[in-house]
Amino acid sequence: MNWVSMEEQYSSGVYAKRGLAIIRGSGATLTDSNGKVYIDCVGGQGTANIGHAHPRWTKALADQAAILLNCPEMFSNDQRALYMQELMAVAPPGIERVFFCNSGTEAIEGAIKFARVASGRTEIIAAKRGFHGRTFGALSATWNKKYREPFEPLVPDFHHITFNDFNDIEQISTKTAAVILELVQGEGGVYPIDPAYLTAVREQCDRVGAYLMIDEVQTGFGRTGKLFAIQHYAIQPDFVCLAKSIAGGLPMGAILIGEKVAKFQPGIHGSTFGGNPLACAVARETLKILEQENLIKNAAILGDEFQQALSAIPSPLIREVRGQGLMIGVELKQKVAPYLKQLTDLGVLALPAGMTVLRFLPPLVITREQIQQVVAAVHSVLAVA
Repeated sequence: MNWVSMEEQYSSGVYAKRGLAIIRGSGATLTDSNGKVYIDCVGGQGTANIGHAHPRWTKALADQAAILLNCPEMFSNDQRALYMQELMAVAPPGIERVFFCNSGTEAIEGAIKFARVASGRTEIIAAKRGFHGRTFGALSATWNKKYREPFEPLVPDFHHITFNDFNDIEQISTKTAAVILELVQGEGGVYPIDPAYLTAVREQCDRVGAYLMIDEVQTGFGRTGKLFAIQHYAIQPDFVCLAKSIAGGLPMGAILIGEKVAKFQPGIHGSTFGGNPLACAVARETLKILEQENLIKNAAILGDEFQQALSAIPSPLIREVRGQGLMIGVELKQKVAPYLKQLTDLGVLALPAGMTVLRFLPPLVITREQIQQVVAAVHSVLAVA
């Protein structure tokens, strides 16, 4: 069966296909319909932190599926209550409550609504090069024109400042409800935040009474070598938006809410599927796997080794290698599309981040040997005369 042509026949057309049909995964590898095995550095765009088909995760999924799938939050539930307790126990300092939803863009949308209603203000400030999602509020916070322009006019009162530019911080004012920042700009090119800049933004938010909203949709759950990237910094956020690997690949999102934000009134927001027992059960198991199997430490150690090895590749095509943990970008002096194809031919699946950055988001279960194979493939592709 030609799965590629079947999808082309029925697909909406919004996805740029790569001509592969991936039908199986195990750990940090994926297998296509022809039986070829790839080292996965796409990682489900950051959703596969615990790897593919983890046996503990699949058991938790099957066990809960046989008990109860759906339970709206008008009723309490054992798995939801336990996950709330367990998540709060490891959350960044000052986090007191949580709202569950189904995706990263929903987490951003909800946090924007919460910040507006809690502050009584409407202005949301985001960073240039930032990416926060594709629904209207999240898209309004996203910078890239290629995502925005087809859908304008977007939600009003969204403004953008330059990431890591201290001069722009003064634009945060008494009109600002919240500032939303990624700690590593993923889609924007894998740019880590300057710790001093983050501190300055927090201080300005405090001066003018604005909330600080951290987008950890991609950096959360061990990706950067900490459970949450905000734990690399001595900063207390007011909102933290989570998704991607929160439930080990099953769709789920969450908004962590800080102590400075008053408790909301019933009915102000909601989600039919948010916090369903199935997602909460596998999210609980995901959290245990990350901690008990040392995957967060693995991300820190192997991420440093990976970045150093990529930096050592002698190639005139490489402009810069940057990242944090197992979230790494290789900026080239040329467009990356041809090199992504060549890496695929060599058995490595990677992502672009903009036009000129190769992005690597492997599952945190990736081994040192697999990383060495990836580096060898990148060397083969980029080390040209």
